[in-house]
Amino acid sequence: MRVLGIETSCDETGVALYDSQRGLLAEALYSQVSLHQVYGGVVPELASRDHVRRLVPLVRRVMEKAAVRPGEVDGVAYTAGPGLVGALMVGACVGRGLAYGWGVPALAIHHMEGHLLAPLMEPDAPDFPLVALLVSGGHTQLVRVDGLGRYRLLGESLDDAAGEAFDKCAKMMGLPYPGGPAVAALAEGGQPRFDFPRPMIHRPGLDFSFSGLKTAVHQLIEKLKSEQGALTDGQRADIAASFQLAVVETLVVKCRRALEQEGLDRLIIAGGVSANRALREALATELDAMGARVHHARPELCTDNGAMIAHAGCLRLQGGESTPLAITVRARWPLDELRPPAPA
Repeated sequence: MRVLGIETSCDETGVALYDSQRGLLAEALYSQVSLHQVYGGVVPELASRDHVRRLVPLVRRVMEKAAVRPGEVDGVAYTAGPGLVGALMVGACVGRGLAYGWGVPALAIHHMEGHLLAPLMEPDAPDFPLVALLVSGGHTQLVRVDGLGRYRLLGESLDDAAGEAFDKCAKMMGLPYPGGPAVAALAEGGQPRFDFPRPMIHRPGLDFSFSGLKTAVHQLIEKLKSEQGALTDGQRADIAASFQLAVVETLVVKCRRALEQEGLDRLIIAGGVSANRALREALATELDAMGARVHHARPELCTDNGAMIAHAGCLRLQGGESTPLAITVRARWPLDELRPPAPA
């Protein structure tokens, strides 16, 4: 079974072909980073217009690269939310139009379900049930996963997501957009000598809060600037390392607590921040000590991409699911509203 996947939820245009037997056949990704960099963040209208320009040529490229004809595609999956409504509409309209023209089912896919299921494309994919940490620019959630579409929210961020906190702290230090990778790279050369808070680790429960940590970083930066006029390169690196360590340790504590609460020994981490090397290493060490294991996708499948949408669409299509003709996209879409595949 072959499924074409389309991802246009924010600032990356992703297209891929996934085969249920052979895996990922071909993919293409266009990043809008250079387009939005001058503004320090994503401009929704510019993102939508760029998706219009890039999407169809990327579909052609992927089809040619995989040497697959339209008649050999069994379904078209597209991201229907959450995300920027205008950007989502571009992918949904193209995806729905291709499916109609090719006479195959269309599948409206939840963006975070795509991330959650991406590690299942790897050779060492875990079995259900498991706990998933979804950590990206817009989401920080712990979810119990008992199967496809069987999700129960265990905890989530009450304010800024971890990725959003990375981006905001990067901006405070004058680092370029996107901030998360810039902070991680800077942290490699720094020492975690500043004692930032680990939010909510001493409270019961599995919710997160990163606004206090962000405020602590801001206060330190302002204090150092008032004393010396500007941050030194060494201070910036040490702040980045200290901030990253605080985020990582907070996430590790909550993941361990979630596994213990649910009586499970398998954890998936997914989303853009799951590519962070420090987070991967810390989780692997902590979970190994408790007899558990962490699974993640290869780094290029952690950020937004068409492969994860094609893969999720393939799993749902195998369950007999398809989406009606009416096109609906959602800026917000709680993951636990999803259900197992429902035959059309």
